[in-house]
This record gives sequence, C-alpha cells and structure tokens, in this order.
Amino acid sequence: MNTTQTITLQVNGEEKKCSLGNNLPQFLQEMGLNPRLVAVEYNGEILHRQYWDNTILKRGDRLEIVTIVGGG
Repeated sequence: MNTTQTITLQVNGEEKKCSLGNNLPQFLQEMGLNPRLVAVEYNGEILHRQYWDNTILKRGDRLEIVTIVGGG
C-alpha cells in the first residue's frame, strides 16, 4: 500500500503533484530536471540556489522554472 502523500503545486502555470516533504532539488529531479541547469522563481521571487535545500515545498506554492540553455 502506497502511503506517500502528495501535494499540488503550480509549475509554469500548470498543476503538478509533489511528494509531501520534498525540498526544491528533490522536486526538480522528480520532474527530470538537472537542478544545476535551471533558475527558479518561488512564489513570485527569484530563489537563490543557496536556499534550495532548505525550501520545503508546500501545497499551493507557485514555481516558475526556466531551463538555462548555453550557446553562442
């Protein structure tokens, strides 16, 4: 029996599910994203990378995730 609880977040305007208690890097990895190659706006503010590990996602949080693309 799966006892993992999930919460719903808004990610780039779409509803996404997240495991309860996940921090930001865990969620990004669940989404298949490399945390080192994205920038994140968390509830309307750019969230500096130094705070990611301590940012536990909560029901109703709003994330805007932008993938960093290299090139020239």
